[in-house]
Amino acid sequence: MKRPLPLAWRRAGIAAGVLWTSPNTALGVLVGTLALAFGARLRFSRRELALVFERVPLRPRGAMTLGNVILLSADDLDVACATYEHAAGRCRHPAVRLGDHERAHVLQYMLLGPLFLPVYLVCGGVSVRNPLERAADRYALHGRGWWPGTG
Repeated sequence: MKRPLPLAWRRAGIAAGVLWTSPNTALGVLVGTLALAFGARLRFSRRELALVFERVPLRPRGAMTLGNVILLSADDLDVACATYEHAAGRCRHPAVRLGDHERAHVLQYMLLGPLFLPVYLVCGGVSVRNPLERAADRYALHGRGWWPGTG
């Protein structure tokens, strides 16, 4: 059985990931700040390791993550949503918590840093075929496996 990392190591890893993805986070803060003029509100989510801009006028409704920033059209992250495979009719999954799906993307960003957006686009963008989206769905379903091929 694997032993968990000491708290100091986990905190150091989080700090390194936050720093590594800071260019993406800066873009998210810029977009979120613009959304404040249109009624969005800002809070910090320790659970998601992210600044959360709620009530962002996104179309289609939902959420988008940029680094350690989640842009959300709803009032909070505790809304249920369908997985990509369920929405595409490939299988039947129970609804998942949107915040759990987006947290997986925050963790992916913290690992890939400025490489996340190019990798995400090469993998298929917003699509059921994208392994980063499938991993985020798996994480939201089971609480593990936020990286493609794990879980």
